[in-house]
Amino acid sequence: MSVIRTSANMIMKQLLHHPPLSFISFSGRPLLPCSRIPIIRLTPNRGISCSPIRCAAPDADADRKVSARLSQMQQLLQEAEERASSAGNGPTPQITLDHVTVSFARSGGPGGQNVNKVNTKVDMRFNVKQAYWLSDRIRERIMQMAIIDAAAYVPPPPSEEQKKKIAKMAAIGEQKRLKSKKVLSDKKAFRRSRDSWD
Repeated sequence: MSVIRTSANMIMKQLLHHPPLSFISFSGRPLLPCSRIPIIRLTPNRGISCSPIRCAAPDADADRKVSARLSQMQQLLQEAEERASSAGNGPTPQITLDHVTVSFARSGGPGGQNVNKVNTKVDMRFNVKQAYWLSDRIRERIMQMAIIDAAAYVPPPPSEEQKKKIAKMAAIGEQKRLKSKKVLSDKKAFRRSRDSWD
């Protein structure tokens, strides 16, 4: 706790001793010229390092150009403002049973014969591509998350109990095989011995 408090105090001291910042307006107009904006970096062993950057509007001078990163940030902020202003207009969309396909299946696992005979497992699927009320950006983001989750799934290794069950089933199968082989061998031996008595 004291480490966090000490780090916070160091950052606040650096910020308070720095010259005041000039603010930038993002209300649809190009960026206004500003003097210097400090970039604060916290490195573990060296403390805090500040390096000022300069930014200027595209119409301030014809010779000076705005950095690509700065214009990207301005565009992103404008899009965010447009989304925020248009978000409050309509009613909040709700997912109903019309948007979901429901199917029932037999679920595995513990539960006795009832689980194996009755369709107690409910499988609900929501088609993101047909969700017309979601914006394209959100729809793509959901699909990317689903793909990443599916690709990142690593099945858990079998537990000791599962390993014992597998070994036991293999041993039982081997015993059955040897038993049936012995029965056939005895049957053939009996036939041979009966033929020799004649």
